Amino acid sequence: GYRCFKAIMFLSGLLFGSIVIFLLCYKERVLETQLSLEASAGIALGIGLLCGLVTMLLRSVGLFTTGLLLGLLLATAALVAAAPVLPPPSPWVPAGSLLGLALLCALLALQWPKALTVLSTAVFGAAVVVVCADYFVEALALVLYVYDRLRLAPAGPLCWHGWVVLGAWPALSLLAVLLQWKLTADGFSHTDVILSRRQKRLQLLRIRQKEAKRRQSLAPAEGTYRRKPPPVQRYAGDVLAP
Repeated sequence: GYRCFKAIMFLSGLLFGSIVIFLLCYKERVLETQLSLEASAGIALGIGLLCGLVTMLLRSVGLFTTGLLLGLLLATAALVAAAPVLPPPSPWVPAGSLLGLALLCALLALQWPKALTVLSTAVFGAAVVVVCADYFVEALALVLYVYDRLRLAPAGPLCWHGWVVLGAWPALSLLAVLLQWKLTADGFSHTDVILSRRQKRLQLLRIRQKEAKRRQSLAPAEGTYRRKPPPVQRYAGDVLAP
């Protein structure tokens, strides 16, 4: 959830990079050769790990990627739910809906990091649970149905088991949001932690600047004239100490 902020950022970058690169490598020809499933998966995993490290180290990039995943999931759910009643007339409608809602959620994640991170992790976690349940109940029939709906291919009717599993997605998402908001994410903010670290660094920098100014004020200024002490005069008959 929200407490595992770095892990969520890494997972967002890993999934986003791996899925995009896998689709590009497996569906398209790379260097005039068609890559196998294993080679495409290996390349996608390597680039996904690199993307995960980038999103984990750069907070703004991680939040943007988390918002993108949330927008894609919400747009997919809306398109699948509206397809039996109002089928899209053109392939540009699903593509535009996915892209537009993904960018909107990404920008909102940069504006409200905590709320959108909680919502994104809840929706994504519920989606993973639904996919696992669909695998054991109907051998990924729901996933194939969603895939066919997105690419506007003719899809067979979904049985009541699939609709029950699909209906569990918003219920599980709402439950996950409530659990995070009331228990795990209550009274905890990664933004406050970052601000407190910056304030400590700023205070330390100010202390060092004051110390440097104090040392400069105590040190003698360059070019100042110092009067030499008068030389000791000696007279005849003085006895030097041994």
